[in-house]
Amino acid sequence: MSRIGKLPIEIPQGVKVLVVDCTVKVDGPKGSLSRKIMDAVTVDVSGNSIAVTRKDDSIKSRSAHGLTRTLVNNMVTGVTKGFETSLEINGVGYRAEAKGDVLNLSLGYSHPINYKLPQGVTVEVDKMTKLVVKGIDKELVGETAAKIRSFRGPEPYKGKGIKYADETILRKAGKTGKK
Repeated sequence: MSRIGKLPIEIPQGVKVLVVDCTVKVDGPKGSLSRKIMDAVTVDVSGNSIAVTRKDDSIKSRSAHGLTRTLVNNMVTGVTKGFETSLEINGVGYRAEAKGDVLNLSLGYSHPINYKLPQGVTVEVDKMTKLVVKGIDKELVGETAAKIRSFRGPEPYKGKGIKYADETILRKAGKTGKK
């Protein structure tokens, strides 16, 4: 039995969970999310808890058990609290600016980068070098943060580029002069 999969998910106040066929729909104060789940597991809502059980002990259902429980838990957490990822921009002249659903990045290229944010994701810019990507879908928030980081990843010599706030960059030694 999966250690994660067998744990029940508590439904907070103000959250509605609806299971129809193989689709789980979660409505909460921040919005609504829906996800199609595998046929190998079943999601049961009883009272104020959700239980994920597998239909048999096949490899497919065992591998989907913990994953499905985590995905449903992330949906419940997302519609109540939301998710956020912090990014930092390091480098002379590197900056960001958010205008509506477009993120304008100046990262040392000959042109600015205008990145249109996906629906359901917002970016807050603080002091033009700190970004906070927010949303209710954990997968979409992480994917958007990774896409923004990919425009100019941190380089190992001076650490210039975009990095996650909790990321450490392993520095390399630069060139040395003649002896």
